[in-house]
Amino acid sequence: MNKTIRRASVFTLLLVLALVVRATWVQFYDGKALADDKNNRRNAIKTYADPLGNIIVAGDSITGSTRTKGGDLAYKRTYKNGELYAAVTGYASQAYAPTQLEGIYQDLLNGTDTRLKTVMDTLTAKRAEPGDVVTTIDPDVQKAAYRALGSTKGGAVAIDPRTGKILAAVSTPSYDPAALTDANTAGKAWKSLNADKDKPLTNRALRQPLPPGSTFKLVVAAAALEEGLYKNVDEPTDSPDPYTLPGTTRVLANENKSAPCKNAPLRDALRYSCNNVFGKLAVDLGQDKVRAMAEKFGFNDDERDVPVRAYASVYPSKMDKSQTALSGIGQFDVTATPLQMAMVSAAIANGGKLVSPHMVSRITDSGGDVLKNYDDDADSEEIVSSSTAEQLRSAMETVVKDGTGTNALIDGATVGGKTGTAQHGENNSKTPYAWFTSYGKSDSNGKEVAVAVMVEQSDAARSEVSGNGLAAPVAKAMMRAALK
Repeated sequence: MNKTIRRASVFTLLLVLALVVRATWVQFYDGKALADDKNNRRNAIKTYADPLGNIIVAGDSITGSTRTKGGDLAYKRTYKNGELYAAVTGYASQAYAPTQLEGIYQDLLNGTDTRLKTVMDTLTAKRAEPGDVVTTIDPDVQKAAYRALGSTKGGAVAIDPRTGKILAAVSTPSYDPAALTDANTAGKAWKSLNADKDKPLTNRALRQPLPPGSTFKLVVAAAALEEGLYKNVDEPTDSPDPYTLPGTTRVLANENKSAPCKNAPLRDALRYSCNNVFGKLAVDLGQDKVRAMAEKFGFNDDERDVPVRAYASVYPSKMDKSQTALSGIGQFDVTATPLQMAMVSAAIANGGKLVSPHMVSRITDSGGDVLKNYDDDADSEEIVSSSTAEQLRSAMETVVKDGTGTNALIDGATVGGKTGTAQHGENNSKTPYAWFTSYGKSDSNGKEVAVAVMVEQSDAARSEVSGNGLAAPVAKAMMRAALK
């Protein structure tokens, strides 16, 4: 073979090798990227070729699938009581990425989760039968919250303090996920929902942190007791009334001008919601100690999954003393979700221990065999001592029996709570937020529940906006449903 032919042969071989390498790259790397691309319609065709698995509440499916008429997508998602459970399920849409539980367990529900595959499925590359998601939601508590919130804009969460199970997660105004399932009609519904000034797609139960107002005083009280600033909730505090914010001439006023807030013990300070007491307490403790206690309860945690990713509730840093005082009454830059404030009450109700909140009990395959049990994996952490928790429960019960939270009283149950009315807008120019966080325990069957309710906006006159007036009745309805 002469030199020219030999060189041509080598060059040709290199070309063939380059083609092989490129074909392999496209087949196994670019091919996967193309297959996984969100704009690849084959994925939607595959996802909706068969019925999806279901989301279960108390043994009943609250989702389903139905045949479509025409088109290349054989099935679409359906919902039972869609508006009631929207904050839990989210939506599975032929046109948009799934959200909430529909998104988190997308692979399980469409049968592509590798845990579902049998040996035969693997050999034939056939899609496995889809699995199901079994939630912790109690339908009676969910319905009670939804009905009680009614036409208001708000959110509510109920937790079993002993197990961490989320019994209800409601956001109003809600929306019907079924409006977004069909690719032919989803666009119009999507545009309408996003144009709505009340933002129905916002999950106010888990993902709308707002100033918690006086409900945050429970965190400050817990820090004061744990740090030994006061021995118990009946020891008088060093709290002048009026209290002037440090470094300013501004007085931190109390809503109830006639309340005995001067040097009030923590019990009375919670009972009458004395701003002077908790503003000064926050300054006496210092922002670092208040923040440390807030973070024990779950504030500043931007990785809170239940399993839906909940937005972080925030206790700020780098404050001056006057700002620290305002943080002590749940103002300045303090924000919280209903989930977070329900966690505060849950830990207090459970002897100072917080069980990680979760709203999925287990996931199963199509035959009902458990793939993962989340109830067994729930962590428990001591937030405050049992004695501190007992002191706080006693004070919270005083709030409900003879304080600012009387609208939460329930016959046949022990109820403790804390109201909150958070300022909104510059110089409190907008309608305040109404809050209530509480726990209840049945005197007859021993059942327990912790609840938090936030009413962001209602039709009530500004003068009628209060935690006791708007939020406590919602909490009462939820607790009654949970404890019956």
